[in-house]
Amino acid sequence: MPSIHIKTVDELARQRHAGALLASVFDMLDTFIAPGVTTMQINDRVEAFITDELESRPASKGQYDYPYVLNTSVNEVVCHGIPKTTEHLKCGTIVNVDITLEKNGMIADSSKMYLIGEVSPLARRLVKKTWEAMWLGIKAVKPGARLGDIGYAIQKHVEDNGYSIVREYCGHGIGAEMHEEPQVLNYGKPGTGVELKEGMVFTIEPMVNQGSSKIKTKKDGWTVVTRDKKMSAQWEHTVAVTADGFEVLTLRKDEKVFD
Repeated sequence: MPSIHIKTVDELARQRHAGALLASVFDMLDTFIAPGVTTMQINDRVEAFITDELESRPASKGQYDYPYVLNTSVNEVVCHGIPKTTEHLKCGTIVNVDITLEKNGMIADSSKMYLIGEVSPLARRLVKKTWEAMWLGIKAVKPGARLGDIGYAIQKHVEDNGYSIVREYCGHGIGAEMHEEPQVLNYGKPGTGVELKEGMVFTIEPMVNQGSSKIKTKKDGWTVVTRDKKMSAQWEHTVAVTADGFEVLTLRKDEKVFD
C-alpha cells in the first residue's frame, strides 16, 4: 500500500493558512461572477488575486502542463473545463470553479458551484444535493473511520436522490504535492478501505450527474463531459482528520455545515 503522509503540526498550520487564503478567493468571486463574464476573465482575475493580493501561487498552473490557474466546468462539463475568452456565462447555466493555492510550501484545493441568474429548479436541486453529499462525506471523517465510510455516505445520498456518481475521478491526499495518497472514492462500502488517522489531509469532491454516470473526454484532452449531455455538479473541500473528527481547511464564510 502506498504510504500516506501524516501532517506535522507545522505542516497542518501552513496548510490551514493556505486553505483560508483559498476561501478568500471564492469570497472575491462571489461578487465577480455574473452573467456575461467569460470563463477566461474568471481565470485572469483569480490569477491576479492569488499572486498579487495574496502573495501566493496558483498551484494548478503548470501542473501536468496545464496553462491556466483553474477549471471552469459549465453545465454538462463534469470537470477540467478549460477557461475560454469566447465562453460567456449565460443566465440559467451552472458552473463549477475549481481552484488550488500554494502558500509556504503547502497546497489547498476547493471548488464551488455558481448559479448564473435564474436557473431551473432541476439544476438548483442537482447543485444542492451534490453539496449535501459532499458534507455527508465530510461528516463521516474521524479517526478510526475508513475511506469506505466516506464513499458510502456520498453514494447513498446521491443515488437516493435519483442521481449518479462519476467513478473515474475522486478526492485525493494533498499537502506539499497536489495529488498524494490516499484516493478518496465517492462510492464504497462501510467499514472498508484505509483507516483514517489524525493528521491525514485529503479532498472530498463528489461529481454528480443528472442522468447517466457515463462520461467522455473531449478532443482537447482535458474537458470531461457527460455522454448524455445532462448537467453535472461538483463541490470540493480540503479536509483534515483531527483528534475527534474533522476540520475543513477551505471553509468559506458563506457556508454552514450540512446537518
